Amino acid sequence: MAAAAADPATGGAGFGFYVHVPFCVSRCGYCDFNTYTAAELGAGVSRDTYASIVRAEIRDAAARFEHRPKVDTVFFGGGTPTLLSAADLASILAEIDDSFGLAAGYEATTEANPESVDADYLAELHDGGFTRLSVGMQSTASHVLKILDREHSPQKALDAVAYAHKAGFEHVSLDLIYGTPGETAADFAASLHAAVDAGVDHVSAYALIVEDGTALARRIRSGQVPQPSDDVAADRYLAAEAVLSEAGFHWYEVSNWARTEAAQCRHNLLYWEGGHWWGAGPGAHSHLPGVRWWNHKHPSTYGAALAQGLPVAGHELLTEDDRYLERLLLRTRLASGLPLALLRPAGLAAAERAAGDGLAVIADDRLKLTLRGRLLADAVVRDLTS
Repeated sequence: MAAAAADPATGGAGFGFYVHVPFCVSRCGYCDFNTYTAAELGAGVSRDTYASIVRAEIRDAAARFEHRPKVDTVFFGGGTPTLLSAADLASILAEIDDSFGLAAGYEATTEANPESVDADYLAELHDGGFTRLSVGMQSTASHVLKILDREHSPQKALDAVAYAHKAGFEHVSLDLIYGTPGETAADFAASLHAAVDAGVDHVSAYALIVEDGTALARRIRSGQVPQPSDDVAADRYLAAEAVLSEAGFHWYEVSNWARTEAAQCRHNLLYWEGGHWWGAGPGAHSHLPGVRWWNHKHPSTYGAALAQGLPVAGHELLTEDDRYLERLLLRTRLASGLPLALLRPAGLAAAERAAGDGLAVIADDRLKLTLRGRLLADAVVRDLTS
């Protein structure tokens, strides 16, 4: 793996860094991410030592490149990255700059849970080089937040946005979840309007997915909570498109809307457009030309492996078929569309069918989803790749 990853040609989509911060105060009932509460961490890694451990991985990563690419985008996800101090997050960003170099006009984003930040924290974060904040609001309905086991009040998310604007963040995003059992159309409409009124320039809205092994899945299986409805989720998506487009937002990926091109999440676009990135932290995935690998998931195992070298748990070499399928899967979801030149003959025939069925249009030598096609994006991709 290390030899294959030694010297990537990052291509037009650029090179990014993903930093995984696995800590959470408590586990949300719907979450199956690689996260850990204090009681689950075990020996070797803690919030106090985490920043220094990740910085060591970044330095080790840099030594693996003959020609180190400049970093265009950085994204801190989790977990709850903002459970680390602002100084710790800024020190990791500074290490990326020292070891690789941040490109001119770089984007640096961190996710934040509303209850984990205040005005002083966000001011320090902005001063430390972060350019973008993504706040997990999920809903403004208290009973919906309760079903999701979220710890914050509806107002906390709106306060976090106000603090971010005061701190100088030009780009602030709110994340919403729709289709939660017990959520009404009015609940979701209120969440959408609150996001618009908060003055953010980016909104992500995702249908609730019930993952096996989560507390929510167990509650649904036992009959305590009803199964989310696909029809309701479709209605909520149409509501999101209507409210956000009327407010001046434009969809650029099926689940993401931005007021301007500059407000789009460039790091996620790097993923969707076939760029390359290094993932640091427990369970983080990396992707360089022809190879993908992932770190050990548990923080203590990750820390122990890092002490012996790169903390890699496994890797895969990507075949041309793998890369073809991934290009179609990711680019079809973009408003910019899927270039027809990427399609094989069977895919071109499927593209014509999608256009004939009203799921897409073919324009500028690209396949672009219609609103109906966005509701059925997975089916369109399945047909393109079958």
